[in-house]
Amino acid sequence: MKNHLRSILIFSFLIIGCAALFAGGAKESDGTKVVVYTTKSFAADYGPGPKIAELFKAKTGKEVEYVICKEGVLNRVILEGKASTADVLIGIDNHLIEKARKAKVLKAYKPTAADKIDSAVLIADDWLLTPFDYGYFAFMFDTKAKIKKPSSLKELIEPAYAKKIVILDPSSSTTGLGLVSWTKAVFGDNYLDFWKALKPNIFAMAPKWSTGYGYFTAGEAPIAISYTSSLASHVLYDKTNRFQPLIFEEGHIIQIEGMGIAANAANTKGAKEFIDFMLTEEAQSLLPETQFMYPVIKGLALPASYKDVPKPAKVLRIPSEDQTESVNAVINVLQK
Repeated sequence: MKNHLRSILIFSFLIIGCAALFAGGAKESDGTKVVVYTTKSFAADYGPGPKIAELFKAKTGKEVEYVICKEGVLNRVILEGKASTADVLIGIDNHLIEKARKAKVLKAYKPTAADKIDSAVLIADDWLLTPFDYGYFAFMFDTKAKIKKPSSLKELIEPAYAKKIVILDPSSSTTGLGLVSWTKAVFGDNYLDFWKALKPNIFAMAPKWSTGYGYFTAGEAPIAISYTSSLASHVLYDKTNRFQPLIFEEGHIIQIEGMGIAANAANTKGAKEFIDFMLTEEAQSLLPETQFMYPVIKGLALPASYKDVPKPAKVLRIPSEDQTESVNAVINVLQK
């Protein structure tokens, strides 16, 4: 197990580079193109990105160039420094805001439709980061598994779940980081005791969500960290409710995904327009069945695939702080 975890960690740290969906852009901008650093789940054909780019161009005349950052959007822009070509950063969440602030990779912008955003999901008072979707972390459970269904985080450390849980690398995955934050919210200063007890029950720590969730849906492990809204994806595409989110008595931590203007943006005007467009009903209505996350603007109806998706009775948040020390501490526990 230790060697398996270490090899995945080393692999995720060594991945450097972004894959551009279109030809790379120069640092100088003529204002006709907006360069957006983002995740594969957003920019790929199955994500909302292509349709958003199409609608944005129809409205503004500006092209969108997505750059998929395999090592993480924040990691990439920090690595590049002033050489970054990004105008907009999408994929920095509420648990990474302070790391982004310290790195000075963003500049504040309050969007024109800020009053349409649900106040419960605001990330930063200074608008360094604007929310565009949100969800609740949860462990997904295979109802065909021949084990009892856990009802709390505490139960996950029981011997019945030995080698049955998929988690994600918190240094490369925002979902993995979210689990670290969740354990801090529930266990406070004793969160590392939980991780020590959980270690024997970890089947794998994957570098990204798609890899980890793939283990789960392939039947290799019956429990995997994901989101409550993963159920909607199975209902929509697989026509099944076999895989169910576990609602835990301790509560569930919220992830709020943000977007912001890159500190060294060459096309600030275009970046502002893109952020404003992301808060329109046109763009927000695409998110529930592509990102499988909740839209942030108030009053937008959800599709039928969300009918049976449970919402936690208790929603957790932790104080905004740089999580690097906590991530390193968890990784050290898992490597021992």
